[in-house]
Amino acid sequence: MPIQLDHAIVPSRNQIASAKLLAELLGVPWSKTGAGPFSPVYVNDGLTLDFQYTDEPFPIYHFCFRVSPQDFAAILGRIKAAGIKYRSTVNGPMDMQVNSQYGNIYWDEPEGHRWEMLTVSYARKNV
Repeated sequence: MPIQLDHAIVPSRNQIASAKLLAELLGVPWSKTGAGPFSPVYVNDGLTLDFQYTDEPFPIYHFCFRVSPQDFAAILGRIKAAGIKYRSTVNGPMDMQVNSQYGNIYWDEPEGHRWEMLTVSYARKNV
């Protein structure tokens, strides 16, 4: 069996609100409570993001989701409907544009974590 990432812990000040928002934007299920002290977002059959409350300082994490062009359009529609600002470059201004080179966008969640969505992996673009 190949090695696969099963889950990652996402530190949060408001784990329920953060988990709920990400799940709604991605159109995937989530739960207020999961195994242990987590609010899991079930990204797909093989990956869960477990939001966990902390009052300690934490780094800003970056997560990138590779999706189909149809899912990209649907998720971008939900981001726009929610009034969430997004950008075409990782550290650029909130230009509300899709990156023309890679077809991706970035947005920040309320805790500061940086989400990215694309349809073609950078690692696979030139393969």
